[in-house]
Amino acid sequence: MPLVNDLRIRVTVDSVAGKCPLGNRPGKAFIIERTTPEGMCLSAFQAINPAIQVLRYGGRFPWEKNPDEADVCCPDHINRTVFTIERAGEVAIHK
Repeated sequence: MPLVNDLRIRVTVDSVAGKCPLGNRPGKAFIIERTTPEGMCLSAFQAINPAIQVLRYGGRFPWEKNPDEADVCCPDHINRTVFTIERAGEVAIHK
């Protein structure tokens, strides 16, 4: 099987307004390579996944100061959690 380089993504909880039902607090980090991260709710993952894909495949968001990062909020408007998503190096994947 050939090796393919892919970008590793780090997702860090930046802030929580209210109380995250899963107990996420600022500073908690998740590393995403090829699977969904353990301990992140599906609603939050669905909200941040588009930004993960953009950064993973070399894109950027013109409103972000750092081209290697994006800030995205989970959809829970009562317990709003903001995640910072960033490129965190390459990982070799067997295809």
